[in-house]
Amino acid sequence: MSFRTLVVSPHFDDAALSVAGVLATLPRPAAIVTVFGGPAAEEGDDRGPSAWDRLCGFTSTGEAVRERRAEDARACAALGVEQIALDHPDAPAAGTWLDGLEDCLAAHAGPATQVLLPMGIGNSAHLQVRDQALKTLAGTGGPAPWIYADLPYASIVREWGTGAASRALTEHPRAGAPLRALESISPHRAERLDAQAWGAKRRAVLCYASQLAPLASEFGDILAVPGPLNHELVWTLGPSG
Repeated sequence: MSFRTLVVSPHFDDAALSVAGVLATLPRPAAIVTVFGGPAAEEGDDRGPSAWDRLCGFTSTGEAVRERRAEDARACAALGVEQIALDHPDAPAAGTWLDGLEDCLAAHAGPATQVLLPMGIGNSAHLQVRDQALKTLAGTGGPAPWIYADLPYASIVREWGTGAASRALTEHPRAGAPLRALESISPHRAERLDAQAWGAKRRAVLCYASQLAPLASEFGDILAVPGPLNHELVWTLGPSG
């Protein structure tokens, strides 16, 4: 099935955190594809969780995957989109080919599909997803993908939420590397969410309950108003559109 809108989310919650507001304005049917969505653990698997999953309160890898998939299903329902979760394990080795992403895009991104990809700010796995998806989509004849600012990482610049955010991110010594790696990008949509849009986004973000405490410990005002999630930024590839 081809969707009109397809948001590629590296991990459960990245799409909701970064572009829930923009997504609400885009054509349906729509879906969120989570790349690092597995693998589901075997029954009785007692592998220890990652450091992040321990902070989230999980006691095993299997529990983390099951609960996060369930959270994501609730968030997708709140956003009115379909859930697609690939079985690629999290934290791949650098350069690893992300199994299933190419086939997923071939199956669900048609000639009229607007695909949204992460910029890769603040997380090397996000950048890996972006670069492989761009290679896969090149020359398919569909609309050029949009690239979205990864939140909350993009809020590292003081200019976040202003018209100077894109330039500030590009010039940032660390956060700007993914932007500088693209030949030509132009800010396309800079959304400041109104109360209604923020309320809808907040409901979706709250579905990822296991992630909120660790996120708040690192980005203290994650759900504050005003706060980093009240603003979203999307770029187009090539000349300004």
